[in-house]
Amino acid sequence: MKNKYLILSEKPWHKKLYLSLSKKYVDEKWILINNKEKFNLNNLKKLNPKKIFIPHWSYIIPSSVYNNYDCIVFHMTDLPYGRGGSPLQNLISRGFKKTKMSALKVNKGIDAGDIYLKKKLNLDGTAEEIFIKASDLIYKMIIEIIEKKIVPKPQKGEITVFKRRTPKESKLEGIKNLETLYDNIRMLDAKEYPKAFIENSNFKFEFNKAKFNKNKNLIIANVRIYKK
Repeated sequence: MKNKYLILSEKPWHKKLYLSLSKKYVDEKWILINNKEKFNLNNLKKLNPKKIFIPHWSYIIPSSVYNNYDCIVFHMTDLPYGRGGSPLQNLISRGFKKTKMSALKVNKGIDAGDIYLKKKLNLDGTAEEIFIKASDLIYKMIIEIIEKKIVPKPQKGEITVFKRRTPKESKLEGIKNLETLYDNIRMLDAKEYPKAFIENSNFKFEFNKAKFNKNKNLIIANVRIYKK
């Protein structure tokens, strides 16, 4: 009988992750759930997955799920530093150029579970480019977790908690240098994310696809203008 593994993510770039794992492990059954309504205990009982891998999920995993199934979430910080929401944006806004992707067991605490493994991740590029790099890294981590049968270990170190950002925080204000401005644009440049913006009494200006030329002290970016 085939083992069943579940990929849980609502982000479009994780479909490639699911397809790559399905292709690599042809003797196993891989399932992708990208819809909140389909992720429920009744459906999981029918599927009976051996492990649930969670590259990205914006909703709370209920205890009825993680107490009955081995749930492994991937978090873009060197845990226990950076528990909580919007890890990519919080890292870049704090000046980080690189981080670690942590694979951890889901429990009742927010990003507080035991750690399976960590891998280095560079934070260059737009948010979407970083998420795609992260997805490729998660692919390798999933393989390692499965094939090496890694046993998770408790987190060690000082706990730091990130606050989830709101769309209002995407407004570009109070910024005094180009590099910080560039970082604020690129860290929000991904599908379904609230873009960096400025506004006046009549219009809202949203920015993406920013390029920073340090030699010329210049940023070139696309802008969309909306009538308020």
